[in-house]
Amino acid sequence: MKRILPMDMAGRNYKVTVPGSKSYTHRMFIAAALSNGPCTVHNPLNSRDTRLTLSALEKMGIDIRREEDRIHIEGRRGRLAPCQDPIYLENSGTSMRLLTGVVALGEGVYTLTGTERMGQRPIQDLIDSLNLLGIEARSIRNNGCPPVAVTGTPVAGKAVRLRCAVSSQFLSSLLLMAPCTKNGLDIAVTEGPVSRPYVDMTLDILERFGVSVERDGYARFVVPGNQVYRSGRYRVEPDASQAGYFWAAAAITGATVKVSQTRSDSRQGDVRLAEVLGRMGCTVAHETDGISVTGRGLCAITVDMADMPDMVPTLAVVAAFARGTTIIENVAHLRAKESDRLGAVTAELGRMGIDARSTENDLIVTGGKPTGAEIQTYDDHRIAMSFAVAGLKVPGVIITDPGCVEKSFPNFWDVFEGGLIGCVG
Repeated sequence: MKRILPMDMAGRNYKVTVPGSKSYTHRMFIAAALSNGPCTVHNPLNSRDTRLTLSALEKMGIDIRREEDRIHIEGRRGRLAPCQDPIYLENSGTSMRLLTGVVALGEGVYTLTGTERMGQRPIQDLIDSLNLLGIEARSIRNNGCPPVAVTGTPVAGKAVRLRCAVSSQFLSSLLLMAPCTKNGLDIAVTEGPVSRPYVDMTLDILERFGVSVERDGYARFVVPGNQVYRSGRYRVEPDASQAGYFWAAAAITGATVKVSQTRSDSRQGDVRLAEVLGRMGCTVAHETDGISVTGRGLCAITVDMADMPDMVPTLAVVAAFARGTTIIENVAHLRAKESDRLGAVTAELGRMGIDARSTENDLIVTGGKPTGAEIQTYDDHRIAMSFAVAGLKVPGVIITDPGCVEKSFPNFWDVFEGGLIGCVG
């Protein structure tokens, strides 16, 4: 357990550095593995989840060499080696969903498995689309969730329909495999996609690796086949999701916190949390070396967070300190994350004496005076980090499973407790 110590941060200026984007790191590793030669990925996130993706690629015959701040990956032109042993992906939904489509490019049967919670996270919509492409893929327990078995086969490619109301990662999975198919994919999205910025990140990776895609908004994507992911040197930008915890810290403490090298034009949707905090009363500054947030008196807002699901727990914690009732709309898909995040957030805010409830699609938080509590994390990194922010203002906040942050931000506690640099106020 970790007890968070309140800090007198009001009026002070801080500058923090966060690691590379988790979402970009996963996608860049996969693109490099499918490329036509040697790739170097600079500033990748070294976390439990990204290591799971790397390890899975190694099991599929990809040569990988690790250095402290970069990863060298030898692409095999979209060819993956057989792997008879099950590939264990713990509770990394990104690894599971992106790789479920990608392994179809390989040979033989690939079994992707994970934790008990992973076995409750839906993937049937992606399986259905793979089946439409003639790929033998199934949920081993016939419940529409992992573990999954996918038979690699030469994929001709054709028009395919995809329901994308649960996760945008289903679409990203098809987009990543599409260039390596013979005839390409013409993907019609029949519902969704949720979390659209994550689709934009996937398309950004394809473009950076020299792959062409035609699109009609988010309804249709046409990817020609027999394309080549271009080898080379690539850099992962800072993680906007991780930046959000420090902007939230500024919001509730009255400090000014700048996150280095964050940019408003990033494809990462979570960078827009700064704008949301601005609507709540904070001052937001976009500078050449990063985005800073200065906390002011917070007021409740109504906001659609469908495209920023990972920031919902963070925003909910901030809302607990705001005047009025904040309504966070269109976030039903949070029930299928590492935990049921809607249930987790409402339960833990309740422990802190805050009125919070969820409807079918929304999360509703009425601000008040949070009190200290022992916070259950549900083995969910985002619950741990979001509620740690509350402890900067409220005495008596204890995080029960601090180690779960290893999933996405291994040095979070170092940065959070001792890594705030450049304090000048």
